[in-house]
Amino acid sequence: MARKNKPFKGKKLTSAELQKRILILFKNNPNGKFSPKQIINRLNIINNKDSVKYALEKLEQSGMLKQKQRPKFKVKPKSFYRDYNDTVIGTVDMTRTGSAYIVTDDSDDDVYIPPKRLNGAMHGDKVKTRAFYPKGRNKPEGEILEVLERATDTFVGTINITKNYNLVVPDKTNLAFDIFIGDEDTRGALDGEKVVVQITEWPSKKKPTPLGRVTTVLGKEGSSDIEMKSILVGNGFPLDFPDEVMAEAKKLKPKITKQELENRKDLREVTTFTIDPLDAKDFDDALSIRLLEDGILEIGVHIADVTHFVKPKTALDKEAYKRATSVYLVDRVLPMLPEKISNVLCSLRPNEDKYTFSAMFYLNEKNKVIKEWFGKTIIHSDRRFTYEEAQEIIEKGEGEFYDELLNLNKTAKALKKARYKNGSINFETDEVKFRLDEKGKPLGVYLKERKDAHKLVEEFMLLANKRVAKFIDKKAKGKEIPYVYRIHDLPDPDKVNDFALFAKELGVHIDAKTPKQIAKSFNKMMKLADKDPALKVLESMAIRTMAKAVYSTDNVGHYGLAFDHYAHFTSPIRRYSDVLAHRLLFENLKGDFRTNKEKLEMKCGHISKMERKAMTAERESIKYKQVEYHQDQVGNEFDAFVTGFSDRGFFVETSESKAEGMIRYTSLGENYNLEAGRLKARGSKTNQVIKMGDKIRVKIIGANLDKRQIDFELV
Repeated sequence: MARKNKPFKGKKLTSAELQKRILILFKNNPNGKFSPKQIINRLNIINNKDSVKYALEKLEQSGMLKQKQRPKFKVKPKSFYRDYNDTVIGTVDMTRTGSAYIVTDDSDDDVYIPPKRLNGAMHGDKVKTRAFYPKGRNKPEGEILEVLERATDTFVGTINITKNYNLVVPDKTNLAFDIFIGDEDTRGALDGEKVVVQITEWPSKKKPTPLGRVTTVLGKEGSSDIEMKSILVGNGFPLDFPDEVMAEAKKLKPKITKQELENRKDLREVTTFTIDPLDAKDFDDALSIRLLEDGILEIGVHIADVTHFVKPKTALDKEAYKRATSVYLVDRVLPMLPEKISNVLCSLRPNEDKYTFSAMFYLNEKNKVIKEWFGKTIIHSDRRFTYEEAQEIIEKGEGEFYDELLNLNKTAKALKKARYKNGSINFETDEVKFRLDEKGKPLGVYLKERKDAHKLVEEFMLLANKRVAKFIDKKAKGKEIPYVYRIHDLPDPDKVNDFALFAKELGVHIDAKTPKQIAKSFNKMMKLADKDPALKVLESMAIRTMAKAVYSTDNVGHYGLAFDHYAHFTSPIRRYSDVLAHRLLFENLKGDFRTNKEKLEMKCGHISKMERKAMTAERESIKYKQVEYHQDQVGNEFDAFVTGFSDRGFFVETSESKAEGMIRYTSLGENYNLEAGRLKARGSKTNQVIKMGDKIRVKIIGANLDKRQIDFELV
């Protein structure tokens, strides 16, 4: 987790943050008297006088300040030292120096923790912290009082075995400790091998070094296979399923029973097919289509019925919840469920009868849904298409199931058009893919191209997810039915305003007046970026202004898709959120069913957390393969774009592989000064300006796999 840089200058502060800033001002000027206007000027903020006056009155009520003479206030003697300590709950963000910052959601300031006050906390831990402002400083420091939740108890590192001791040096540079291993807990590992180690005794004030035991010996470091496994374990994902989970999976039978036939809608005679990537093994969704006599188009979205096999409270279910998601690295998939379930029992393979949970939609000639049906079904897939095969049929206008594909594509385009008209944002960022040899070494790199076949499938999955969530909300009739929603909150106005100023520097206007105008502006920006690669830098920056999509029982809608109701229903093989969604929907199809909302919200939080870890693992694997790919290209030149600035240099991203690295100012022969907003840097001698989005020519001067780092120089 990167530490956030959150300057408050020129910002509009919240009421709580404003009170904190006012107190700091008085603390640093204990004899001073300040009016609201003077405070605004001193803090360099854009809050109005009324909001500052309100903050002053609240501080007066709490006994911290007193009004000396209108409109000026003065601090009460010793009030700081009585009330200035604050308890903060947040997440530990370790630095390479061994210190840390506590990142919180409700403050604009991260709390600095020196190494001696960590008290055994590690990177990613959720902690309770005592925060305070040292005399003469306006940045908070703190001491960790308690570790509330460990981020993980398992780490990957290199074991050092000596006559006197054994210790594991963790791979992650932001871990401040080595881990001691007893002779009986090495699992036969040899000196210098990569191992997975589990903490058995956490560090404390008395014992600053943690103890652990080796659970898996990966082997000599250096191979791509070991590095990928290290990424998975390092992000909290076990490499193997427990024995009891595999035993349960082994007992499951694929046979279609007479009882299930009686309880399900039989759709085996309806034309049905799957469209998936070439290398896919788990086909968790299928589409069916038929034209009814009255001109109504019936479209079925059929999802693998995972909940038929994975029952609550079983070892299978507990392990699936623990993992919460499948993890997709460059060269492998770590599944949420054992292969027998994901690739055999629940995979909607062609020419096999399969249990499914279906969403059937009936559309009129204007592509409006006039009726829908949800329920358990049995299907028989007639054909397995790859995206490339389906795309070729759509483009050529001929081939197997051409009419069905044509009608699905036509309907999907109409649905997409309506979605964008309603305010949906078209965030289609570049996706890096690799061509690998049999050992996993990258031979080439390319950007995934999204065509009609991809968008067709996506649009019907969106339709099913939206309508399922809407069905639950409508069924509630004012009495809430707790459900797992996929929510995406409105963007932070301050972040959007900052982004708008930057976009203006590149000639792009962002209207930030309302959320709908923001969405409209972003879509225009995306179209401009398609034509001008220099504007691609805006796409990733725009995404960072957005709230993170998460799972929650509180339905606030999905801003990015412009949906008032949205859930994840279409991928239960790889997402536990969808398993929960299936169970709750099925119970509510039978009658009114309400589960405990607090417990469900706790599960939503866990699933969201594991999703973020999976995304981190995916990014780490891509970064590793990018560096590995460029190892043999030191000295080669590439086109690139400037993507950011630091005090030591500026970041660039190659056009071809999207690999990011740094060009240090020292390599340019002069010092560079960062200008306001960190959008550009100016040479101290030549006055040469380098700014965000500049297209440049770079040469690779180093590719370090251990650090997963690429260094460039300007050509």
